[in-house]
Amino acid sequence: MLAGGAALAQPFSAGIKAGLPLTDFLNVAQGDSTTTTNRYLIGPEVEVRLPHGLSIEFDALYRHFSYTHFDAFASNTVTTVGSSGNWEFPLVAKYRLPGRIVRPYVETGVAWDVLLGQKYAASETLCSQVCENTFYPPTVDSRATTGVVIGGGVDIHVAVMRVAPEVRYTRWAQQYFNLDGDLHSGQNQVEFLVGFTF
Repeated sequence: MLAGGAALAQPFSAGIKAGLPLTDFLNVAQGDSTTTTNRYLIGPEVEVRLPHGLSIEFDALYRHFSYTHFDAFASNTVTTVGSSGNWEFPLVAKYRLPGRIVRPYVETGVAWDVLLGQKYAASETLCSQVCENTFYPPTVDSRATTGVVIGGGVDIHVAVMRVAPEVRYTRWAQQYFNLDGDLHSGQNQVEFLVGFTF
């Protein structure tokens, strides 16, 4: 109870974290698929700063992606089009080096990832005409996964705001999106993020 009370008494900050993925969210195993991942991640972040340069941070980061997959046969082609939202929830412990305005830091922790709002459609083209259009859920191995996070950055104190650019690497435990073995989620993820907290 005393430890919990001490933690609540420490400085608390909240803000927004945004950034860009440096690796593709989906990997194409065959040459007949295309993917589009929106080039942004954005969401809220909260942080509790502890003594001796330590802190705990939790983020909720959102991205959107879409894909198109083609299966060509002798007389017809099946085109699969899909999209989904993706939420990433990292929980990391951070250590900041001493400093007044600029403080480098390292971080490590865990993350959870989940797909939401999936949409999926397939159409078959025969003799250059669309002869069939069906809707059904995508082939997904699992709708959620966990991973290990490591990263580092610089905490810059500007007036009443803190700006923290960083590079973060996540290793996911499994590929939790898989479309017929041709298109699947990657297990290695690198992101450039910038946090703005008050």
